[in-house]
Amino acid sequence: MLTLLLLRHAKAEPGSFSLPDIDRSLAPRGRDDAPRMGAWLAAHDLIPDYIVCSPSRRTRETLQLVMPALAREIETVFDPAIYEASMARLLAVLRRTPTRAQRVMFVGHNPGFEELANDLLGSADATAAERLENKYSTAGLAVLAWPAASGIHQWAKVTARRAHLEAFVAPRYLQ
Repeated sequence: MLTLLLLRHAKAEPGSFSLPDIDRSLAPRGRDDAPRMGAWLAAHDLIPDYIVCSPSRRTRETLQLVMPALAREIETVFDPAIYEASMARLLAVLRRTPTRAQRVMFVGHNPGFEELANDLLGSADATAAERLENKYSTAGLAVLAWPAASGIHQWAKVTARRAHLEAFVAPRYLQ
């Protein structure tokens, strides 16, 4: 079964005219939230075997704070193509994911992540769907899976409306 984890970067410092957007760092709340999301991934046995991360500072910092909870080395690619990418570009990157990877995590940005999640899902857990519809907040995580019955067994074959949204979590939903 293929599983895609779409982790939006944690809360970042506000932008400024003197600092390029790509160089924005995490805010204190983001530095608190990211490890909590890592702990949730570990507690739910959702350790990716391949990670694609935007090269922005806030996504790299988010990933750095998530990784200790995952407790192992994971092949990671920092791909400029997903920096503030559109849904179409994210889907193109996903389709190029190596076939050896069965559980993939993207660490990136909205609105592309929200658009991609909505485009891919064909069915959903009711709570997950309601949360995703409400807001894809910072440090939000969508868990999309393609069960064997979907007929999708390779990333190159992923198409719209075939995935099942298993979960949508964000720091505000964690106790």
